[in-house]
Amino acid sequence: MNAERKRSLTIAGHRTSVSLEEPFWDALKQIAAAEGLTVAALIATIDSGREAVNLSSALRLHVLAHYRRLAATA
Repeated sequence: MNAERKRSLTIAGHRTSVSLEEPFWDALKQIAAAEGLTVAALIATIDSGREAVNLSSALRLHVLAHYRRLAATA
């Protein structure tokens, strides 16, 4: 498995860092592009909707849900 890669970004005016494996960063880039968003904007949207889960986990779960929806329509 790929090691986690930490990236810094600004969400709602606050700097934060997120650690994810490279395949998840790649998936977030693809999802953002498909939705006409920047990766930062997509992450901000995911962040605003998460509840009692840390941001890295919320991002992984969003990617999983996205690809499950795609698989269900195939």
